[in-house]
Amino acid sequence: MIEVTLDFMLLKRKMSSKELAQRIGITQANLSILKTGKAHGVRFETLNKICKELDCQPGDLLQYKPDNEDDEK
Repeated sequence: MIEVTLDFMLLKRKMSSKELAQRIGITQANLSILKTGKAHGVRFETLNKICKELDCQPGDLLQYKPDNEDDEK
């Protein structure tokens, strides 16, 4: 599963979700969906804007964690 670590980067950069959403031109609701991992996908254009504003790499925002086999049952 992919874990979104956007909250960590926002804290690290001392930026609010509201400020990031305004800077990259998306709604706070859409940013919240991304932050909580409920998004089914993210456009490269959006990811590019986030990385530019937070001065980070995509790997700083997304982390792969193997699925726990017990969770699948």
